[in-house]
Amino acid sequence: MRRSSLGSSEEAAAEEEELRWAAIERLPTRRRVRKGIVLKRYGEGGGVVVPVEVDVRKMEVKDKVMLLESLLKVPETDNEDLLRTIRKRIDRVGIAIPKIEVRFQSLSIEGEAYVGNRALPTLLNSTLNAIEGVLKIIGLSSSKKTTVKILQDVSGIVKPSRLTLLLGPPGSGKTTLLKALAGKLDKNLKVSGEITYCGHDFTEFIPQRTSAYISQHDLHYGEMTVRETLEFSRRCLGVGSRQMMLEELLRREKTAGIVPNFDVDAFMKATTVATKRASLFIDYVIKILGLDICVDTVVGDEMRRGISGGQKKRVTTGEMLTGPAKVFFMDEISTGLDSSTTYQIVNYLKQIAHIMDETLVISLLQPAPETFDLFDDIILLSEGKIVYQGPTENVLEFFESMGFKCPERKGTADFLQEVTSAKDQLYYWFDGNKPYRYVPVTEFVSAFKSFYIGKDLFEELRHPFDKGGTHPAALERMKYAISKWELFRACFAREWLWMKRNSIVFVFKTVQIAIMAMLASSVFVRTKMESGQMEGAAKYGGALFFSLNNVLFNGLPEIAMTTMKLPVFFKQRDLLFYPAWAFALPIWLLSIPVSLMESGILSIITYYPIGFAPGACRFLKQFLALFGIHQMSLSLYHFAGVLGRIEVIATTIATFALLVFFVLGGYIVARYDIASWIRWGYYISPVMYGQNAIAINEFLHERWNMVSDSVELRQRLNSYSYFEIYSTFMQSLTNCCFYVTNHILLVYQPIGNSTEPSIGIAFLEQRGMFTTERWYWISIVALFGFCLLFNLLFILALKYLKRK
Repeated sequence: MRRSSLGSSEEAAAEEEELRWAAIERLPTRRRVRKGIVLKRYGEGGGVVVPVEVDVRKMEVKDKVMLLESLLKVPETDNEDLLRTIRKRIDRVGIAIPKIEVRFQSLSIEGEAYVGNRALPTLLNSTLNAIEGVLKIIGLSSSKKTTVKILQDVSGIVKPSRLTLLLGPPGSGKTTLLKALAGKLDKNLKVSGEITYCGHDFTEFIPQRTSAYISQHDLHYGEMTVRETLEFSRRCLGVGSRQMMLEELLRREKTAGIVPNFDVDAFMKATTVATKRASLFIDYVIKILGLDICVDTVVGDEMRRGISGGQKKRVTTGEMLTGPAKVFFMDEISTGLDSSTTYQIVNYLKQIAHIMDETLVISLLQPAPETFDLFDDIILLSEGKIVYQGPTENVLEFFESMGFKCPERKGTADFLQEVTSAKDQLYYWFDGNKPYRYVPVTEFVSAFKSFYIGKDLFEELRHPFDKGGTHPAALERMKYAISKWELFRACFAREWLWMKRNSIVFVFKTVQIAIMAMLASSVFVRTKMESGQMEGAAKYGGALFFSLNNVLFNGLPEIAMTTMKLPVFFKQRDLLFYPAWAFALPIWLLSIPVSLMESGILSIITYYPIGFAPGACRFLKQFLALFGIHQMSLSLYHFAGVLGRIEVIATTIATFALLVFFVLGGYIVARYDIASWIRWGYYISPVMYGQNAIAINEFLHERWNMVSDSVELRQRLNSYSYFEIYSTFMQSLTNCCFYVTNHILLVYQPIGNSTEPSIGIAFLEQRGMFTTERWYWISIVALFGFCLLFNLLFILALKYLKRK
């Protein structure tokens, strides 16, 4: 079969096409699935059209554009023809397409919540809620929450190949029902009843991969473009069983001697074969959803201008359409869209439901009459109960049997949402033989069970679904669509892209630490700091402590950057795009070059101007210690960001942790001065290991090995209190406008009776630090151990915590 429409310039190439197709047919199926024939235009003005064999995974942009233009000149009409051609090709060789029927029986969902003034998010209420939560856990108090019934004993069937509308007023339970059917309910809700896909309950397959839930909230990385957002989604969701079905299709066609339409063949191969950048399928979704005018525009967020709200809603829809799911639950996908765009999108969804036998439930608040007419079935919810479920053409008949009629100029959807309302029901009463009385929702529910549509529905529910008729590829049983390595590569590529789009933050951090390093070099200048003397030792100790502070606090912006990414992460984690480790590991790995650069800049600018211990080995050891401190701090901030999940809370947690680490770190309060009952905290403070590493590296150098008269040295050491050492450091910090200090009092404790120690060791002992080289390496190992610990806690928090 040749191409469906051949121009005069293309007719001469028909034989060439057939020859090239014959060459492709001789290839093994695994290779044949990656080869297609496309038309390329050559010559001036593209007047010469030549059929060319291409690898569909590496098609050029102009080839993709030309292929899509040949198939979808007018997407509103040509898309249906394309889908029917694909379906006809599949049916011709006898391949069955997976179908999924969703059933729910006696489904009830309850939740507990505070009501009235207690539900307000005030400081007092939050404190009382936290106290009551703790008391409830230990059994000293019962919950003060009120039980709220969201869904009450609802049953129904969602059939494949039919477009179902979920309709109801706000608060009727539409979102909860969609989440329940998609397997995404909050675990704190109490659920009873049964939900099955083709007779299989949720324990027999992975519902989050078999179905796709499209939220009414648009959560995306504002730094990524529309195309990049959809490509990442396609890469994570994979192609499912489509590639295997395509291979079987090609085998059967070859056996039967069937030659397909070359354009459709190339399209199916290019949109089915798994690739790193599935751009042709993305281009198809973009064209169908009308996003081609903003395809290379960033999505945008509160701080970055991007696409409009309606376009963002279409990106949310397209994000899940790129995957291989056969069941779609779409929650308020028309928000921000005009009626014409909503009609086009729903019409496209109707085409894939009817032609490709997919199962779709779409929740809309106020659909226009022409959009309402596109739906085959309707589920009408009110007060957590199903009032009607069945064909849309019979819904008005049911309400007329109850005495209510939709006015001629009233939209059916608006009528259905108002007829169950106590406020609006009166206006639709038309039975003049009876006086109006309010008909409650429970009476509608009982009447529907007696209505012939309801009788047929419940009769069908009484007969269980035949599991034996389920297509083997219908239900997904693997948790993730692609391998762990591919998941890591996809998340790594996105994190690298995110860092490039936010490069100004990293440039600012680098400039900031360079400026602070130059200020330190000016304050702690070597010409005024003599080594080999206790006065100089105190000043060098202050310079080291200042360097440690620099690398610790320079990573604070990581908290804001972490919390900013969390809403998108939680959404994609729950949709099984990737596991927590695939998100966290690239963040950790890409932070290593940043740490190396910032620690290197600080070390290079400060080490020799300040006059630390000379020697390349000592320089490299201090650089290693600062790198370990920086990595530990970044890991801590990432963990705090996830633990708090809100920037203000996360910053509070991180600040509190740093204060504790500093107090127990051995510089502000020496190890000997820490109370014995809390001295264990000294050994679990990362700051302690960082301070010991840089101090040991400096003061165990041979230039600090001078020994003065024992009595004179001891007198000088005992006269040099901790308060004076710390005051020297704080005065230097004040001079460079970095910290402001007020009245710091430290307990003085003289060193013990040592016999002629060197000045370096004497200073370390006075500060309660360790005095052997091996403690440098112990401290380095401890710093990287804390880095590993905080990253593991980061991953665990990502895995188990819920969004706020």
